[in-house]
Amino acid sequence: MANFEEMSVESTLNYFNVNNKNGLDSIIAEKKLQEYGQNTLEEKKQSILLKLLQFFWGPIPIMIEIAAILSAILERWPDLIIILFMLFVNAGLGFFQEYKAGNAIDALRNKLALGAFVLRDGLWQSIDAKNLVPGDIISVKLGNIIPADVKLISGEYLSVDQSSLTGESMPVSKKIGDISFSGTIAKLGQMIGVVVETGMKTFFGKTAKLVSEAKVPSHFQKAILTIGNFLIVITLIICAIILISSIYRIEVIGTYNETIGSVIIFILVLVIAGIPIALPAVLSATMAIGANKLASMKAIVAKLTSIDSLAGMSVLCSDKTGTLTKNQLSVGDIKLFDAKEDREILDVAYLSCSKEDKDAIDTAIANRIDNKTALDIYVQEKFTPFDPTIKRTEAIINPINGEKFIAIKGAPQVVLRLCNPSDELIKEVNKTIEDFAKKGYRTLGIAKGFTSNTLKFLGIISLSDPPRDDTKETLHHIKNMGVTVKMVTGDHGAIAKELSNTLDLGTNIIAISKVDKEIANDPIKLGNLINDADGFSEVFPEDKFKIIKSLQHHKLIVGMTGDGVNDAPALKQADVGIAVDGAVDAAKAAADIVLTEPGLLVISHAIDEARRVFGRMKSYAMYRISETCRLLFFLFLSMLIFNDHPLTAIMIIVIALLNDIPIMMIAYDHMRPCENPVKWNFSEIFTVAVSLAIVGVISTFGLYWIGDQYWFADIGDDIHKFHLLRTLAFMAILCGGNLTIYLTRNEKAIWSKPLPECKFFLSTLLSLIIGTIVSVYGLGTKDFVGIGWKYVGYSWIYIILWFFICMIIKEALYIAFGYRKKNN
Repeated sequence: MANFEEMSVESTLNYFNVNNKNGLDSIIAEKKLQEYGQNTLEEKKQSILLKLLQFFWGPIPIMIEIAAILSAILERWPDLIIILFMLFVNAGLGFFQEYKAGNAIDALRNKLALGAFVLRDGLWQSIDAKNLVPGDIISVKLGNIIPADVKLISGEYLSVDQSSLTGESMPVSKKIGDISFSGTIAKLGQMIGVVVETGMKTFFGKTAKLVSEAKVPSHFQKAILTIGNFLIVITLIICAIILISSIYRIEVIGTYNETIGSVIIFILVLVIAGIPIALPAVLSATMAIGANKLASMKAIVAKLTSIDSLAGMSVLCSDKTGTLTKNQLSVGDIKLFDAKEDREILDVAYLSCSKEDKDAIDTAIANRIDNKTALDIYVQEKFTPFDPTIKRTEAIINPINGEKFIAIKGAPQVVLRLCNPSDELIKEVNKTIEDFAKKGYRTLGIAKGFTSNTLKFLGIISLSDPPRDDTKETLHHIKNMGVTVKMVTGDHGAIAKELSNTLDLGTNIIAISKVDKEIANDPIKLGNLINDADGFSEVFPEDKFKIIKSLQHHKLIVGMTGDGVNDAPALKQADVGIAVDGAVDAAKAAADIVLTEPGLLVISHAIDEARRVFGRMKSYAMYRISETCRLLFFLFLSMLIFNDHPLTAIMIIVIALLNDIPIMMIAYDHMRPCENPVKWNFSEIFTVAVSLAIVGVISTFGLYWIGDQYWFADIGDDIHKFHLLRTLAFMAILCGGNLTIYLTRNEKAIWSKPLPECKFFLSTLLSLIIGTIVSVYGLGTKDFVGIGWKYVGYSWIYIILWFFICMIIKEALYIAFGYRKKNN
């Protein structure tokens, strides 16, 4: 096997039978792709069978399985059949939703596949990195994640962050002949290299153990888990009281007709019904469906848990170029200094552009020059690309007939310093920059010289980048959603103020790097300054990080947009890191959400959808708390009144099963997004949910009492009468409980828009139909008898009446406690 580190550049090129002028032939590259395989890392995927079996293991499935075993031992076959049915249904639901969520995430990740700029058939072209093969000639520049192991064959320099492989905290300088490894990040410079290894044969592929990304619960998930823990604790407490009470009645008083075995089965079933079994499935389904919806809106969710942070985002720090503006630079007025005419400045600016990969500034300059073929007599011998440290590009030009010279373009102040300027020239250049900036123009300084000591400042080119057509309207919409937008730009303060004023963002623009030292060294003063600012100009990468940290210190949920490698630290620190359209690989890797369409309109739609997802989760939480408490409170109070359980184990299982069907469909329900950033208000959630549960318990006892005193009063067989009353209680809890979901899905009357989504409505209707039929005919066991259509019809009239009473009570609670006002 070849040792490419020790081989010379020439030997490496000969090894792959490739030259650095034309690259590989496309046909040869395709053959190599078949031979070597795609440039991807193997991912160990668990078999579908093992994934399915996992849903039969854990505290909750084990409880169900123990209940099934005890039912078999006691020969309670109907109980056994329904318990097993519930076990398989819950496992199936959980497996289906996780499998679906996993496929959605895989699809989204595929859309984020890295790209590569490769030389094939003599032409530079962009391809998916997975299609790279050994022998490909590729360009690596600032911001790229290096897509394969590459031997550098030409270029000035490259600084690479290898921390992901070696743990080195500082970037490593690379030169011609060095190997740059797959997965590392180009921090500075630009070089050309030949691919020597791909896929699992790369250094990264050989050494890195691929493990699943740790799922750290977000604030949103923690809230859901807190609710789950509350329900588990209250369930176990009530079950413990019922168990102790039942054993006391059996063993001490002897007034209880059940056996200890049947009581234990009943308790286990009650635990199963009380613990929110569907919680993980609902959470993953809602997040995955929300992520798919966002993807259709051109916002690819790289981390599912970022959806909740987006819903609660209160401040958005927006990059200017390409986000607020069109990122379509055009050359405007030109100010001459040492140059004699505009064409001289434009020619030198053009010659200082990259020949392989032109950026927006290079393109704007090229578009301004009419006859570019006249410049073919100039050969670019050496090119130093732009990076944030030197803030300029530089090229050594060798005319066919003439003396070599240096062509430079970059930040005017930076270029001017290289020209040994007089004080008068400095003053005049600064005034020109200020005048252009007041008009919203960026500026570019141009210099030329035969040596670095003889550089002449030729003049200044103005560049305009107007706001996007939809930016002002979109910003107005975002601000109406309660999100403060702060512009962040590296441009001059005057440019930032002009654009900010045009977009109605305010004119309190601060240059963080120029803040008074006394304020800069005082975290409180600096924090207040940042919090009150409308935007920030002349920002360096470390300033962006500082801005994000300061805003978070004020308990704000902060979003950050960016596109460059230098934005990566801020994108990573932000609660919601958003890589905008055209972002470099490093920015995409650090971001939570990647936009595939320019502008803020995508973010505006994404915020709306994230808040809808939050609304569905909140609806589910309130519904689950209410129905669990309703069932538990009813059973607990019934123990104080009756000498038997008012619901059988089978009834509880059926209730839990039929409740899970509409719960799964909440992920599809229509939802009105909140007008302001959302957060978990547990006072609202518990107050409304528990209040509805208490009203539900009262209504259930009311129906039970009507049946006892009027409908079934003449039945002489007390046991049969008790079984009929059990069915009444079952119907009140199941059907009345399923209707509760229409109360928790919004804060107003049930007919308030948006109306329920079709799948959600039909699933709830199906559950109610099944519950009604079971109440009419029973399940064919002595413990679960039917009460007939007549009394089911009367019961439905009673349930609907109490449903509207619950709706009135819910609205009264929102008015009394001001929850509606707080939410919006």
